[in-house]
Amino acid sequence: MRGFEFAVVGAGWRTDFFLRVAAALPQMKVCGVVARTETRVQEVESEWGVPCFASISDLIRNSRPSFVIASVSAEAMPDVCTELAEHAVPILAETPPATDLEGLVSLYQQTSKLGSRIQVAEQYWAQPLHAARQTVVDSGVLGAINQVNLSVCHGYHAMSLIRRLLGIGFEPARIRGQRFKSRVIAGPDRSGPPSEERLVEVVTDFASLDFGNRIGVYEFCLPQYRSWIRGQRVCIRGERGEIIDDRVTYLKDEVTPVSAGLVRHEAGRNGNLEGLHMKGIQFQDDWVYRNPVPPARLSDEEIAVAQCLLDMQQFVEQGRSFYSLEEASQDQYLALACTKAIETGDTVQTEAQIWANQS
Repeated sequence: MRGFEFAVVGAGWRTDFFLRVAAALPQMKVCGVVARTETRVQEVESEWGVPCFASISDLIRNSRPSFVIASVSAEAMPDVCTELAEHAVPILAETPPATDLEGLVSLYQQTSKLGSRIQVAEQYWAQPLHAARQTVVDSGVLGAINQVNLSVCHGYHAMSLIRRLLGIGFEPARIRGQRFKSRVIAGPDRSGPPSEERLVEVVTDFASLDFGNRIGVYEFCLPQYRSWIRGQRVCIRGERGEIIDDRVTYLKDEVTPVSAGLVRHEAGRNGNLEGLHMKGIQFQDDWVYRNPVPPARLSDEEIAVAQCLLDMQQFVEQGRSFYSLEEASQDQYLALACTKAIETGDTVQTEAQIWANQS
Protein backbone atom coordinates (compact mmCIF):
# COMPACT_ATOMS: atom_id res chain seq x y z
CA MET A 1 0.00 0.00 0.00
CA ARG A 2 1.34 3.42 -0.95
CA GLY A 3 1.51 6.26 1.54
CA PHE A 4 -1.59 8.28 2.37
CA GLU A 5 -2.75 11.34 4.27
CA PHE A 6 -5.74 11.67 6.56
CA ALA A 7 -7.28 14.41 8.67
CA VAL A 8 -9.05 14.46 12.04
CA VAL A 9 -12.06 16.44 13.23
CA GLY A 10 -11.69 16.87 16.98
CA ALA A 11 -8.62 17.32 19.17
CA GLY A 12 -9.47 15.39 22.32
CA TRP A 13 -7.70 12.58 24.15
CA ARG A 14 -8.50 9.96 21.51
CA THR A 15 -7.13 12.08 18.66
CA ASP A 16 -3.65 11.76 20.17
CA PHE A 17 -3.72 8.03 19.37
CA PHE A 18 -4.08 8.79 15.65
CA LEU A 19 -1.36 11.42 15.84
CA ARG A 20 1.06 9.08 17.66
CA VAL A 21 0.47 6.26 15.20
CA ALA A 22 0.95 8.50 12.17
CA ALA A 23 4.14 9.96 13.67
CA ALA A 24 5.54 6.43 14.10
CA LEU A 25 4.72 5.19 10.60
CA PRO A 26 6.32 6.65 7.46
CA GLN A 27 3.43 5.58 5.21
CA MET A 28 0.93 7.77 7.10
CA LYS A 29 0.65 11.54 7.48
CA VAL A 30 -1.91 13.74 9.23
CA CYS A 31 -2.61 16.71 6.95
CA GLY A 32 -4.90 18.60 9.32
CA VAL A 33 -6.86 18.66 12.57
CA VAL A 34 -10.03 20.63 13.31
CA ALA A 35 -9.58 21.98 16.84
CA ARG A 36 -11.96 24.23 18.77
CA THR A 37 -9.75 25.86 21.39
CA GLU A 38 -6.62 27.94 20.95
CA THR A 39 -4.89 25.86 23.64
CA ARG A 40 -5.35 22.65 21.68
CA VAL A 41 -4.39 24.35 18.43
CA GLN A 42 -1.06 25.36 19.95
CA GLU A 43 -0.50 21.92 21.50
CA VAL A 44 -1.25 20.00 18.30
CA GLU A 45 0.79 22.28 16.07
CA SER A 46 3.82 22.47 18.40
CA GLU A 47 3.90 18.82 19.53
CA TRP A 48 2.95 17.09 16.28
CA GLY A 49 3.72 19.66 13.58
CA VAL A 50 0.21 19.26 12.17
CA PRO A 51 -1.76 22.27 10.89
CA CYS A 52 -5.06 23.04 12.63
CA PHE A 53 -8.25 24.46 11.17
CA ALA A 54 -11.27 26.16 12.71
CA SER A 55 -13.91 24.24 10.76
CA ILE A 56 -14.52 21.26 8.51
CA SER A 57 -14.98 23.61 5.55
CA ASP A 58 -11.56 25.18 6.19
CA LEU A 59 -9.99 21.74 6.48
CA ILE A 60 -11.44 20.48 3.20
CA ARG A 61 -10.60 23.73 1.40
CA ASN A 62 -6.95 23.67 2.47
CA SER A 63 -5.99 19.97 2.43
CA ARG A 64 -6.54 16.80 0.44
CA PRO A 65 -7.04 13.93 2.90
CA SER A 66 -7.72 10.44 1.66
CA PHE A 67 -10.27 10.23 4.47
CA VAL A 68 -11.32 12.18 7.55
CA ILE A 69 -11.64 10.79 11.07
CA ALA A 70 -14.54 12.07 13.15
CA SER A 71 -13.04 11.98 16.65
CA VAL A 72 -15.64 13.91 18.62
CA SER A 73 -18.07 13.15 21.43
CA ALA A 74 -20.85 10.63 20.82
CA GLU A 75 -23.35 13.48 21.12
CA ALA A 76 -21.63 15.46 18.35
CA MET A 77 -20.85 12.45 16.12
CA PRO A 78 -24.05 12.40 14.00
CA ASP A 79 -23.80 16.09 13.05
CA VAL A 80 -20.08 15.87 12.28
CA CYS A 81 -20.53 12.74 10.14
CA THR A 82 -23.41 14.34 8.27
CA GLU A 83 -21.37 17.47 7.56
CA LEU A 84 -18.42 15.38 6.32
CA ALA A 85 -20.79 13.36 4.13
CA GLU A 86 -22.04 16.61 2.60
CA HIS A 87 -18.42 17.31 1.59
CA ALA A 88 -18.27 13.86 -0.06
CA VAL A 89 -15.15 12.72 1.79
CA PRO A 90 -14.74 9.16 3.13
CA ILE A 91 -15.40 9.06 6.88
CA LEU A 92 -13.84 7.02 9.65
CA ALA A 93 -16.11 7.65 12.65
CA GLU A 94 -14.96 7.05 16.20
CA THR A 95 -17.11 4.87 18.47
CA PRO A 96 -19.97 4.99 19.22
CA PRO A 97 -21.65 6.56 16.17
CA ALA A 98 -24.57 7.85 18.30
CA THR A 99 -25.76 7.77 21.91
CA ASP A 100 -29.23 6.27 21.45
CA LEU A 101 -31.33 4.25 19.02
CA GLU A 102 -33.01 7.33 17.58
CA GLY A 103 -29.62 8.86 16.84
CA LEU A 104 -28.34 5.65 15.25
CA VAL A 105 -31.36 5.42 12.94
CA SER A 106 -31.15 9.10 12.00
CA LEU A 107 -27.42 8.94 11.25
CA TYR A 108 -27.87 5.82 9.14
CA GLN A 109 -30.68 7.45 7.16
CA GLN A 110 -28.78 10.69 6.63
CA THR A 111 -25.51 9.10 5.53
CA SER A 112 -27.34 6.64 3.28
CA LYS A 113 -29.26 9.48 1.61
CA LEU A 114 -26.00 11.35 1.02
CA GLY A 115 -24.28 8.23 -0.34
CA SER A 116 -21.43 8.58 2.13
CA ARG A 117 -18.52 6.18 2.32
CA ILE A 118 -18.24 5.52 6.04
CA GLN A 119 -16.53 3.04 8.35
CA VAL A 120 -16.17 3.02 12.13
CA ALA A 121 -12.91 2.96 14.12
CA GLU A 122 -13.59 0.02 16.42
CA GLN A 123 -10.17 -1.27 17.48
CA TYR A 124 -10.64 -4.07 20.01
CA TRP A 125 -10.99 -6.88 17.48
CA ALA A 126 -7.72 -5.65 15.92
CA GLN A 127 -5.67 -5.88 19.12
CA PRO A 128 -3.10 -8.68 18.70
CA LEU A 129 -4.43 -11.22 21.20
CA HIS A 130 -8.07 -10.74 20.21
CA ALA A 131 -7.12 -11.02 16.53
CA ALA A 132 -5.13 -14.20 17.24
CA ARG A 133 -8.09 -15.76 19.03
CA GLN A 134 -10.32 -14.87 16.10
CA THR A 135 -7.91 -16.58 13.69
CA VAL A 136 -8.03 -19.77 15.78
CA VAL A 137 -11.83 -19.59 15.84
CA ASP A 138 -11.98 -19.03 12.07
CA SER A 139 -9.66 -22.00 11.46
CA GLY A 140 -12.40 -24.36 12.63
CA VAL A 141 -10.21 -26.23 15.12
CA LEU A 142 -12.77 -25.53 17.87
CA GLY A 143 -15.73 -26.51 15.72
CA ALA A 144 -18.87 -24.38 15.69
CA ILE A 145 -18.67 -21.71 18.42
CA ASN A 146 -21.65 -21.65 20.77
CA GLN A 147 -20.53 -19.66 23.83
CA VAL A 148 -18.40 -16.58 24.55
CA ASN A 149 -17.76 -15.25 28.06
CA LEU A 150 -16.09 -11.87 27.92
CA SER A 151 -14.73 -9.59 30.63
CA VAL A 152 -12.50 -7.23 28.67
CA CYS A 153 -14.13 -3.93 27.70
CA HIS A 154 -17.40 -2.06 28.01
CA GLY A 155 -20.58 -1.74 26.00
CA TYR A 156 -20.31 -1.58 22.22
CA HIS A 157 -16.63 -2.65 22.28
CA ALA A 158 -17.61 -5.88 24.03
CA MET A 159 -20.57 -6.42 21.71
CA SER A 160 -18.29 -6.23 18.67
CA LEU A 161 -16.04 -8.94 20.09
CA ILE A 162 -18.93 -11.16 21.17
CA ARG A 163 -20.64 -10.94 17.78
CA ARG A 164 -17.48 -11.64 15.80
CA LEU A 165 -16.40 -14.58 17.94
CA LEU A 166 -19.89 -16.13 17.86
CA GLY A 167 -20.31 -15.47 14.14
CA ILE A 168 -23.43 -13.38 14.79
CA GLY A 169 -24.73 -10.87 12.27
CA PHE A 170 -27.96 -9.04 13.03
CA GLU A 171 -29.91 -11.87 14.67
CA PRO A 172 -32.24 -10.89 17.52
CA ALA A 173 -31.11 -11.47 21.10
CA ARG A 174 -32.91 -12.10 24.37
CA ILE A 175 -30.98 -10.16 27.01
CA ARG A 176 -30.94 -10.40 30.79
CA GLY A 177 -28.75 -8.31 33.06
CA GLN A 178 -27.85 -7.25 36.56
CA ARG A 179 -25.50 -4.89 38.38
CA PHE A 180 -23.28 -5.55 41.41
CA LYS A 181 -21.64 -2.88 43.58
CA SER A 182 -18.37 -3.43 45.42
CA ARG A 183 -15.23 -1.61 46.51
CA VAL A 184 -11.72 -1.76 45.11
CA ILE A 185 -8.49 0.17 45.58
CA ALA A 186 -8.33 2.93 42.96
CA GLY A 187 -5.81 2.52 40.18
CA PRO A 188 -4.45 4.79 37.43
CA ASP A 189 -6.64 7.06 35.33
CA ARG A 190 -6.00 9.19 32.23
CA SER A 191 -3.92 11.60 34.29
CA GLY A 192 -1.56 8.87 35.55
CA PRO A 193 -0.93 6.69 38.64
CA PRO A 194 -2.80 7.37 41.91
CA SER A 195 -1.14 9.64 44.45
CA GLU A 196 -2.47 7.67 47.42
CA GLU A 197 -4.16 4.40 48.28
CA ARG A 198 -7.93 4.77 48.59
CA LEU A 199 -11.01 2.59 48.29
CA VAL A 200 -13.64 3.52 45.71
CA GLU A 201 -17.05 2.07 45.01
CA VAL A 202 -17.42 0.51 41.58
CA VAL A 203 -20.16 -1.29 39.70
CA THR A 204 -19.83 -4.52 37.76
CA ASP A 205 -22.34 -5.09 34.98
CA PHE A 206 -23.42 -8.55 33.85
CA ALA A 207 -25.53 -9.42 30.81
CA SER A 208 -26.37 -12.58 28.92
CA LEU A 209 -27.25 -12.35 25.23
CA ASP A 210 -29.17 -15.41 24.06
CA PHE A 211 -29.15 -15.72 20.27
CA GLY A 212 -30.95 -19.06 20.30
CA ASN A 213 -28.22 -21.59 19.56
CA ARG A 214 -25.41 -19.29 20.72
CA ILE A 215 -24.90 -17.23 23.85
CA GLY A 216 -22.67 -14.34 24.82
CA VAL A 217 -21.98 -13.50 28.46
CA TYR A 218 -20.79 -9.97 29.18
CA GLU A 219 -19.12 -8.77 32.37
CA PHE A 220 -17.32 -5.50 32.93
CA CYS A 221 -16.10 -3.41 35.84
CA LEU A 222 -14.92 0.06 34.75
CA PRO A 223 -11.53 -0.02 36.60
CA GLN A 224 -10.48 -2.93 34.35
CA TYR A 225 -9.22 -0.54 31.65
CA ARG A 226 -6.30 0.72 33.72
CA SER A 227 -6.34 -1.23 36.96
CA TRP A 228 -3.25 -3.17 37.99
CA ILE A 229 -5.44 -5.65 39.94
CA ARG A 230 -8.44 -6.15 37.63
CA GLY A 231 -7.47 -8.16 34.58
CA GLN A 232 -9.18 -9.44 31.45
CA ARG A 233 -10.86 -12.83 31.05
CA VAL A 234 -12.02 -14.55 27.87
CA CYS A 235 -13.63 -17.95 27.37
CA ILE A 236 -14.64 -19.12 23.89
CA ARG A 237 -16.30 -22.53 23.61
CA GLY A 238 -17.01 -24.59 20.53
CA GLU A 239 -18.13 -28.13 19.76
CA ARG A 240 -14.56 -29.49 19.63
CA GLY A 241 -12.67 -27.26 22.06
CA GLU A 242 -12.25 -23.94 23.81
CA ILE A 243 -9.98 -20.97 24.34
CA ILE A 244 -9.49 -19.73 27.88
CA ASP A 245 -7.47 -16.52 27.84
CA ASP A 246 -4.32 -17.53 25.91
CA ARG A 247 -4.73 -21.33 26.14
CA VAL A 248 -6.35 -23.41 23.39
CA THR A 249 -7.65 -26.93 24.03
CA TYR A 250 -9.28 -29.05 21.35
CA LEU A 251 -9.87 -32.66 20.27
CA LYS A 252 -7.61 -33.94 17.52
CA ASP A 253 -9.75 -37.06 17.45
CA GLU A 254 -12.24 -38.64 19.86
CA VAL A 255 -9.53 -39.79 22.28
CA THR A 256 -6.79 -37.19 21.74
CA PRO A 257 -7.11 -33.80 23.45
CA VAL A 258 -4.50 -31.21 22.50
CA SER A 259 -3.62 -28.15 24.56
CA ALA A 260 -1.31 -25.35 23.42
CA GLY A 261 -0.76 -21.70 24.18
CA LEU A 262 -0.98 -18.56 22.09
CA VAL A 263 2.68 -17.57 22.19
CA ARG A 264 3.60 -13.91 21.82
CA HIS A 265 6.89 -12.99 20.08
CA GLU A 266 8.59 -9.65 20.67
CA ALA A 267 11.80 -8.26 19.25
CA GLY A 268 14.32 -6.53 21.49
CA ARG A 269 14.28 -8.89 24.45
CA ASN A 270 17.46 -10.15 26.03
CA GLY A 271 20.11 -10.17 23.31
CA ASN A 272 17.78 -9.71 20.35
CA LEU A 273 18.84 -6.75 18.18
CA GLU A 274 15.85 -6.50 15.83
CA GLY A 275 14.54 -3.41 17.63
CA LEU A 276 11.81 -3.14 20.25
CA HIS A 277 8.45 -4.13 18.79
CA MET A 278 5.77 -6.79 18.86
CA LYS A 279 6.33 -9.38 16.09
CA GLY A 280 3.31 -11.65 16.26
CA ILE A 281 1.54 -14.55 17.95
CA GLN A 282 1.93 -18.26 17.20
CA PHE A 283 -0.36 -21.18 17.88
CA GLN A 284 1.55 -24.45 17.62
CA ASP A 285 3.50 -24.14 14.34
CA ASP A 286 1.37 -21.42 12.72
CA TRP A 287 1.42 -17.65 12.94
CA VAL A 288 -2.12 -16.66 13.93
CA TYR A 289 -1.23 -12.98 14.11
CA ARG A 290 1.51 -10.84 12.58
CA ASN A 291 2.10 -7.22 13.50
CA PRO A 292 1.09 -5.16 10.42
CA VAL A 293 3.40 -2.24 11.25
CA PRO A 294 6.83 -3.46 12.41
CA PRO A 295 9.27 -2.17 13.55
CA ALA A 296 7.34 0.78 15.00
CA ARG A 297 7.41 0.93 18.81
CA LEU A 298 3.66 0.91 19.48
CA SER A 299 1.46 -0.52 22.21
CA ASP A 300 -1.13 -3.17 21.36
CA GLU A 301 -3.84 -0.50 21.40
CA GLU A 302 -1.84 1.66 19.00
CA ILE A 303 -1.18 -1.33 16.72
CA ALA A 304 -4.95 -1.88 16.61
CA VAL A 305 -5.52 1.79 15.75
CA ALA A 306 -2.89 1.49 13.00
CA GLN A 307 -4.74 -1.54 11.63
CA CYS A 308 -7.96 0.51 11.47
CA LEU A 309 -6.15 3.25 9.54
CA LEU A 310 -4.64 0.74 7.10
CA ASP A 311 -8.02 -0.93 6.64
CA MET A 312 -9.67 2.45 6.08
CA GLN A 313 -7.23 3.33 3.33
CA GLN A 314 -7.90 -0.05 1.73
CA PHE A 315 -11.62 0.71 1.99
CA VAL A 316 -11.05 4.02 0.20
CA GLU A 317 -8.98 2.37 -2.55
CA GLN A 318 -10.86 -0.92 -2.97
CA GLY A 319 -14.23 -0.51 -1.25
CA ARG A 320 -13.64 -3.44 1.12
CA SER A 321 -15.59 -2.86 4.35
CA PHE A 322 -13.91 -3.78 7.64
CA TYR A 323 -16.33 -2.38 10.25
CA SER A 324 -19.34 -0.77 8.67
CA LEU A 325 -21.76 1.76 10.11
CA GLU A 326 -24.32 -1.06 10.07
CA GLU A 327 -22.14 -3.25 12.29
CA ALA A 328 -21.26 -0.39 14.60
CA SER A 329 -24.92 0.59 14.91
CA GLN A 330 -25.87 -2.99 15.75
CA ASP A 331 -23.19 -3.22 18.44
CA GLN A 332 -24.28 0.06 20.01
CA TYR A 333 -27.92 -1.09 19.81
CA LEU A 334 -27.04 -4.31 21.65
CA ALA A 335 -25.05 -2.32 24.23
CA LEU A 336 -28.04 -0.03 24.82
CA ALA A 337 -30.29 -3.08 25.21
CA CYS A 338 -27.86 -4.58 27.74
CA THR A 339 -27.88 -1.32 29.72
CA LYS A 340 -31.68 -1.35 29.78
CA ALA A 341 -31.77 -4.96 31.00
CA ILE A 342 -29.14 -4.22 33.66
CA GLU A 343 -30.80 -1.06 34.95
CA THR A 344 -34.41 -2.30 34.92
CA GLY A 345 -34.00 -5.99 35.67
CA ASP A 346 -36.34 -6.72 32.74
CA THR A 347 -35.64 -9.19 29.96
CA VAL A 348 -35.07 -7.22 26.74
CA GLN A 349 -35.81 -8.63 23.29
CA THR A 350 -33.98 -6.92 20.43
CA GLU A 351 -35.53 -6.50 17.00
CA ALA A 352 -34.23 -6.03 13.45
CA GLN A 353 -33.37 -2.39 12.80
CA ILE A 354 -33.25 -0.37 9.60
CA TRP A 355 -29.62 -1.30 8.92
CA ALA A 356 -30.03 -5.07 9.50
CA ASN A 357 -30.44 -6.12 5.86
CA GLN A 358 -28.12 -3.54 4.34
CA SER A 359 -24.64 -4.69 5.41
